[in-house]
Amino acid sequence: MNFFRQVDIDWMGKAKYFFGLSLVLLLIGGASWVLKGGLRYGIDFKGGTLVYVRFAQAPPIDQIRSGLAGQGLGESSIQRISDIANPNANEVVIGLEQKGQGGEALDAGKAAILKALHATFGAGEASKPDWNAVGAPALVEYLVRRDPLALGPTAGDRYTQLARRLTDFRDKDRNGLVTNFDELKKVEGVGDSVIATLRDAYSLGNFAIRNVEIVGPKVGAQLRRQAIFVTLYALAGMLVYIAFRFEWVYGAAAVLAVFHDVLITLGFFSLLNFDISLTVIAALLTLVGYSMNDTIVIFDRIRENNRLMRREPFSIIVNRSINQTLSRTILTSGLTFLTVLVLFLMGGQVLRSFSFALVVGIVVGTYSSFGIAAPLVVAWNHWRGQGAAAGSGSAAGNKTRTGEAASRGLAAAGRR
Repeated sequence: MNFFRQVDIDWMGKAKYFFGLSLVLLLIGGASWVLKGGLRYGIDFKGGTLVYVRFAQAPPIDQIRSGLAGQGLGESSIQRISDIANPNANEVVIGLEQKGQGGEALDAGKAAILKALHATFGAGEASKPDWNAVGAPALVEYLVRRDPLALGPTAGDRYTQLARRLTDFRDKDRNGLVTNFDELKKVEGVGDSVIATLRDAYSLGNFAIRNVEIVGPKVGAQLRRQAIFVTLYALAGMLVYIAFRFEWVYGAAAVLAVFHDVLITLGFFSLLNFDISLTVIAALLTLVGYSMNDTIVIFDRIRENNRLMRREPFSIIVNRSINQTLSRTILTSGLTFLTVLVLFLMGGQVLRSFSFALVVGIVVGTYSSFGIAAPLVVAWNHWRGQGAAAGSGSAAGNKTRTGEAASRGLAAAGRR
């Protein structure tokens, strides 16, 4: 499918504008890094505790922050979880960087966050445990002891199944938060006697802990080093492949362009205060492969045209190659961009950083293929004095064409 026919855009004539735009983006991102003291790493890399909390109503962020500060946790991060698909999620994730060493410090961080939440919002009646926090084993024990269905002492299996259905309903259907015991009547086998028994023993708070994630600092530092090495290994492998497949200058230009893409993407992360997590590293590696593939397509067309247009200046060949692949670039990059944009808008908080990296990376990666990588190859050929010839092997090509012209001249003179 061709969106354009007979395109004649002088891409190399606009190379200085591409380089200028990239320089501005890199400087802005670098300034953000310096002013903010570096990138903002997630708990995956720096170690600490993440507590996912769901509220019955819209979470009061200011009240949560003041409650945490009152418990000496003023440095905690609070981020609301919301997306287009589920705008009423009423969830927040509270992150606390680890203070101290060892598993005891991690457990202390979790306990401190829970203590602050309970002190701020309470947990129902103080004399009763919170139903939204009770586990299935404790519930089974309580139901067997009270026997609300009058099944007798041998009904342990029946109550085990009932407890599993109750907790599944709470955790899956109600996302971990039941606000009224009457909601449990929708569970198979639950009648008024079971509801009354549960109401006697448990209370209902206005929030529930959905999940707790704990990462140690040593693991986080190791993951950070491995992420850097993996990215560098990927770039080195691509450099070797392209140098073997084309020429080393093509490989160097492609790797510099991809490195440029990663730096600009990280700059946007710094500007917009997105955390760098393991999923973001996966997105960056995806970006490296995607951008490199688009660059290779253009380089391959340059190599083909280099053989067909020997007499043309190398910059003309590069322009022609980019114009010939323009429809393909718009089709593939455009469709991929729409996909990741939908993922960013509707994929939820868990995938927000991952999809944001892809949204930015696809735009920057597509632009760098024709705006950075190709001009670098042209600049190299121009520096070597081959700007008026067709790229690699052009000097030899010139000698061959000169010899052919001399032979034709001699033949013509002989005929005369």
